[in-house]
Amino acid sequence: MSRITLVRHGPTHQKNFVGWRDVPADLSDTAALARLSAALPDSAALISSDLIRAIATADAVATPARQRLPHDPELREFNFGEWDGLSFPEVAERDPHLSRSFWEQPGDIAPPGGESWNAVTARVSARLDALARTHDEVIVVAHVGVIMTQIGRVLGPEAALGEHIENLSLTELIYEPDGLATGRVNHLA
Repeated sequence: MSRITLVRHGPTHQKNFVGWRDVPADLSDTAALARLSAALPDSAALISSDLIRAIATADAVATPARQRLPHDPELREFNFGEWDGLSFPEVAERDPHLSRSFWEQPGDIAPPGGESWNAVTARVSARLDALARTHDEVIVVAHVGVIMTQIGRVLGPEAALGEHIENLSLTELIYEPDGLATGRVNHLA
């Protein structure tokens, strides 16, 4: 059995789509970071997306006992393409049918120049599955879309889209002999 603990990076305070755009996290709540770090497995491997908001959050919860793995672009947020940096109303006005379908029918629908739900799920799942084969405990600091695609692997995409994933929360994926399961979801320490 392996367990992957997915951590959503610290808040960015952005009100627009943030995918591959590299914006920093606000890590000023040191008490929340300390609680999160204390709730994470002590001697787990620690990896993050290669975007600065995830790297900085991973650095904030790193300890000498947690083996730091190289940042990984496979753990990035959705590539929102031409929507990145736009607000939800701007996207809805620009691409009314496409934007509605993207959220209501997660699958192969993608923003212009971006990635679909299925593409992100395949990208992230391949990387997490490889980590689970080589480590018993892994902490992955990543993004809301990454976490939701993994919840979707267990519960289905529609159920995952109904989840609210807070910044600095943890969600567990448990690799059992008979399949993948979730443990805690959106747990705030």
